[in-house]
Amino acid sequence: MKKGLFLCLIAATVMLASCGTVPELEEVVVNPSPLEMKGGKVHADITGTIPAKKFAKKGVLVVTPVLKFNGQEVLGQPVTYVGEKVKENGTTVNYKKGGKFTQQFDCNYVPAMMKSELYLRFEARKGKKVIEIPDVKIADGIVTTPELAKVNDNPTASTPDKFQRIIQELTKADVMFLIQSANLRSSETKSDGVKALENAIKDANADEKKEVNKLEISGYASPDGAVNLNEQLARNRRKVTEDFLKRDLKKAKINVNFAGDVTPEDWEGFQAEVMNSNIPDKELILRVLSMYSDPDEREAQIKKLASAYPVLAEQILPKLRRSRLILTTDIIGKSDDEIRALAANDPDQLNVEELLYATTLTNDKAAKLAIYQKAADKYNDYRAYNGMGQIYYNDNNIAEARRCFTKALAIEPNDPDVNYNAGLAALADGDLDKAEEYLGKAAGTKGNLGAAMGTLYTKKGNYTAAKEAYGESATNNAAVQQILNKEYEAANKTLNNVKEPNATTAYLKAVVGARLNDKEAVYKNLKEAIAKDASFKARAQKDLEFAKFAEDAEFQAIVK
Repeated sequence: MKKGLFLCLIAATVMLASCGTVPELEEVVVNPSPLEMKGGKVHADITGTIPAKKFAKKGVLVVTPVLKFNGQEVLGQPVTYVGEKVKENGTTVNYKKGGKFTQQFDCNYVPAMMKSELYLRFEARKGKKVIEIPDVKIADGIVTTPELAKVNDNPTASTPDKFQRIIQELTKADVMFLIQSANLRSSETKSDGVKALENAIKDANADEKKEVNKLEISGYASPDGAVNLNEQLARNRRKVTEDFLKRDLKKAKINVNFAGDVTPEDWEGFQAEVMNSNIPDKELILRVLSMYSDPDEREAQIKKLASAYPVLAEQILPKLRRSRLILTTDIIGKSDDEIRALAANDPDQLNVEELLYATTLTNDKAAKLAIYQKAADKYNDYRAYNGMGQIYYNDNNIAEARRCFTKALAIEPNDPDVNYNAGLAALADGDLDKAEEYLGKAAGTKGNLGAAMGTLYTKKGNYTAAKEAYGESATNNAAVQQILNKEYEAANKTLNNVKEPNATTAYLKAVVGARLNDKEAVYKNLKEAIAKDASFKARAQKDLEFAKFAEDAEFQAIVK
């Protein structure tokens, strides 16, 4: 607020008014003062009072707000004030009562405006007579603390490879038995399934890149007959099968770890076979299984189904009299050294997962990019484009980052991590609408979506939404939002809990100190910020957050 502000407008009103007294433009208020950047824009409301009997009935006054900075000017919207007898569009000022002086100033913010001043520019006329009036300063500007909400405070989200050093391969076979029998028939030991399993064991034994992990042999009995008999049958079936394989493998000088179990009454297998069949009364049989859990009761109820049981005895139960063999073979992939060498010299020998994994084996940025590019060219894999985009983003090459994320989304448009990254890149590029669109598709991302949305809302000037989005997040950006909401105690708490405090953390602590008029906190934290990042020295010189300390010798010693 500026009371009794003597403007050069006084001269104009003297010329324009019928009396010769020198008037004042009273209660001039610029809100906010100093000016602030919010949502990438600068807005100010300018109000004042034109005193009674000081504005000529035939006078015209055009007032234009002007922001001056770095040898440049931005003109606001002019407002024309006219006397009662002027036939011209404008706000009419009553001669006897005076009037209200009301203006607004709006412009888009650019960084050069940080050190700037707001003026009023006048054009005064009475009839054909024009009165020249110098521009008059009414406010300093601009507080740019929202700029300290850095997009790179939010790390990108990776879409990792699915490389597995050891891949397990399963080979299965069944050895079938006759009813109430554990005799191993030669037709079963020579079946295609058993031969394939034995060959898989021999192949793993001969290949240095393969290794038998385990061989499970489980014995089963169908759920008809006495439980004791079925349990013994299942054990015997498992044993004879294991003995046969041990003899066979001993001849080939192969040692294998055997494991397994027995299932005396295979109700689970029975249910699965019935469900996959087309036998009569199928639904009725399944209903019996769901109604009764006791094995004896189940068997009794099923045997009552006179029309169904013969079909079960012929088509279903024989399939459950078996030993099941499951071979687990470990296929051992390339070593890190092999992958690293091939990625550098012969990447065509690597599959996409190996290529993507290779990027984790080097810290050389150029090498990472080359590997990602190969994976993108050969496999058109969205993860390769995302990886390149992350490197460019972290290197502040936002144009290339956006190009890569766009390529990734063309392949996998709904991936939440790529949408999150594309949102960060758009945010860094100042494309707030696109950033909001991408982040709106990022639910489920491994990135910190709440913090990213908080940064977006801070950039858009919606500090209430930013506060909700950040939640309990302890980051520099969350502290910026709290400062802008004048929650200084909360901001200090957040800054003290930042996981990896940096120069921006210290600078923000200095800003909080300045707002609380804590000189010691200002100087201590400014020194720390500048020690970590010398660029903060130039910012502090222009930052209106420290205006009240600007003339202090200690402040000047820190920033110069």
